[in-house]
Amino acid sequence: MSTCSKCRMAGEKLYLKGAKCRSPKCTIEKRPTSPGQHGKRAGTKKLSEYGKQLEEKQKVKLMYGVLERQFRRFFQVASKQHGVTGENLLTTLERRLDNVVFRLKMAVSRIQSRQMIVHGHILVNGIKVDKPSYLVKEGDVVTLSEATLNSKAFIENVVDKRLATAVKVPEWLDLQKKDRRGVVVRLPLRSDITAPIQEHLIVELYSK
Repeated sequence: MSTCSKCRMAGEKLYLKGAKCRSPKCTIEKRPTSPGQHGKRAGTKKLSEYGKQLEEKQKVKLMYGVLERQFRRFFQVASKQHGVTGENLLTTLERRLDNVVFRLKMAVSRIQSRQMIVHGHILVNGIKVDKPSYLVKEGDVVTLSEATLNSKAFIENVVDKRLATAVKVPEWLDLQKKDRRGVVVRLPLRSDITAPIQEHLIVELYSK
C-alpha cells in the first residue's frame, strides 16, 4: 500500500509525506475517497462500534508508523502508568525518537526520520541512537551527527529547507535552529497533540 493510500484509508491527512501533505498536490485533496475502484468518501462509511475502534487504532498506528506488536506493547506500558491510559498512550508515542526528530523539523516526515535514525544520523546527548522507538526524556538534547552536518547537500536540501518552514514546533520541545538541535524541555502532554484522535476508542478496543 502506498503512503498516500494510507491517508485515504484513514479518511484524513496523516502527514506521512511532509510538505506534499500541506500542498494542493496532496492526494487526499484530489481523491477524498478510500482506496479501490469503488472507494467511498470519508465519513460516509457506516461502521459498527467495533469498526470505529479498530479504525481509530489503525489511524494512530499509521500516523506514528508503529506495527501491531509495538503498538500493543506501548498500550501495555501506558496502562500501567498513573493517569488516563489513552492519554498516556499518545504521550508515550510522542516521545519516540523518530517522532521527536520529525517534530523538530529535522526531517520532512516520520518515515524519513526513521531512516535517518537507523543510518546513524541522529545523536541523543552526544551518543548515536539507532532505534526509532527510543523514548526521549526531559533534558535530552537531540542533534545531527558530525558526518551528517558535513553533508552539505543533505543539510541544504532536506534539513535547512524543512527548518525554514512555518510548521510550529510543539511547546515541549525547544528548537535551536541555528545549531540544528533540539532540547526536550518537558515531557509531552495530551494538549500538545493537535491531531484529531479519539484515544478512548483504542482503550475500549483493547479492554475487551
